[in-house]
Amino acid sequence: MIEIEAAPPFIKLEQFLKFANIAETGGMAKMMILDGIVEVNGEVCMMRGKKLYNNDTVSVNFDEGTEEFICKINE
Repeated sequence: MIEIEAAPPFIKLEQFLKFANIAETGGMAKMMILDGIVEVNGEVCMMRGKKLYNNDTVSVNFDEGTEEFICKINE
């Protein structure tokens, strides 16, 4: 699991995917979310604007396997 630090109080899912270099662009992040390959805290999330808070887990199901990231909010 990879920890990604973000500024308080939250970060939106689409921004998180770009900030963590999981997606190269906002359009790519949008497509990943709409394709249903992104999970937040174990549940598929289709909301680009989903707010992530401290210790939320984001999983991305790539063809090669699943990668997990944990959101760390600097308080």
